[in-house]
Amino acid sequence: MRQLSRSSRRVLVVFHVVASVGWLGVTLGLLALAIAGVTGDSPAEAEAAFRSMKVFGDWLIIPLSLSALVTGLVLALGTPWGLARHRWVLTKFWLTLATAALSAFSLRAGINEVAAQAAAGEEVADKANVIIPPAVSLATYVFITAISVLKPWGLTGRGRRHRRQVVRSAAD
Repeated sequence: MRQLSRSSRRVLVVFHVVASVGWLGVTLGLLALAIAGVTGDSPAEAEAAFRSMKVFGDWLIIPLSLSALVTGLVLALGTPWGLARHRWVLTKFWLTLATAALSAFSLRAGINEVAAQAAAGEEVADKANVIIPPAVSLATYVFITAISVLKPWGLTGRGRRHRRQVVRSAAD
C-alpha cells in the first residue's frame, strides 16, 4: 500500500483515536453498569443496569471496535510504521482483532443473557461472569493504549530486514 498523505493520515489518526477512546469508554461504562447491576439493592435497579448494558452492547460495541480495527489497520499499512515492522504495532493489531471478535461474539452474548434474565425477574446466577469480561476488556484496552504511547520492544525480523534494505538503497 502506498503511503498516506499527511492530511489523510491526520484525519485517520483522529478517527482512530476517537473510536479507540470511545471503545475504552463504553467498556468502562459496561463495567460500571455491571457492578451496579450486581451490587444493586433491588431487582428493578439490576434490570435497569443490565438493560443499559444491552443498549451499549447492541449499539456501540461493534461499530467502535470495527472502526478502531479498520482505522488502525489502514494507518499501519499506510504509514512507515507498517503492520509487521514493529512488535508494538503487531501486538496492538492482534489484541485489537481478538478483543473485537470477543466483544462481538462473547461479551455481547453474555450481556444479552444477563439482560434477558433480569427482564424475566430472575436473579443473575453467575455474578462474576457479568463483571469479569468488561474488566478484562478494559485492562486490555489500557494496555493497548500504553503500548501505543510507549512504543516498546523494537523491530520485528521483517522490520530489521526492511530497515537494512532502506539503508542499502540510500547508500547506492
